[in-house]
Amino acid sequence: MSKIKRAILSVSNKKGIAEFARELNSMGVEILSTGGTAKTLRDAGVSVKDVSEYTGFPEMLDGRLKTLHPRIHGGLLSRRDNPKDMEELKKHGIDTIEMVVVNLYPFEETISKKGVSFAEAIENIDIGGPAMLRSASKNFQDVAVIVEPSDYEKVLEEMKSLNADLSYATRLELAKKVFIHTSRYDAIIADYLTKVIEETKKQ
Repeated sequence: MSKIKRAILSVSNKKGIAEFARELNSMGVEILSTGGTAKTLRDAGVSVKDVSEYTGFPEMLDGRLKTLHPRIHGGLLSRRDNPKDMEELKKHGIDTIEMVVVNLYPFEETISKKGVSFAEAIENIDIGGPAMLRSASKNFQDVAVIVEPSDYEKVLEEMKSLNADLSYATRLELAKKVFIHTSRYDAIIADYLTKVIEETKKQ
């Protein structure tokens, strides 16, 4: 397993994220972040690097495209014990990323608002977030992934006791939570689109 040296934080629910990031900083973890999360961290005095600076590619399409980049997903999906993977990273100048902290655009909250438009609902379908969560969870032995703010404290305590690392059991548990979270997220979207189709047929 990999000692956590670099983390990407991109959250819609910012509860506790500044405190969590500050503790990561204190353990020598480099923080990468996007948009509003990066601003929240900077406002709290946390050292952070924008993902766009890290990838060398700007956020675009009104924020639809931010983290879908080989420097992000190569850093997440590379198997640290696979020499070919690591040689490919070196060839392309890609660094490893050992932690992902993401919670998704608030789709369920958005569609619960009275009078919300279809266009607004669609814009709250997260793309980059689930992609990072899945990449990190697939490679959980090398990348710790956190989707629930309630796990911040437990993760920090374990990292402090294991010299900025996490146990296999904790990593696997966190990965499991991701797939529960993303499957529910996708189910809510599918249910919403089904209702839209049914309403359209009635018109």
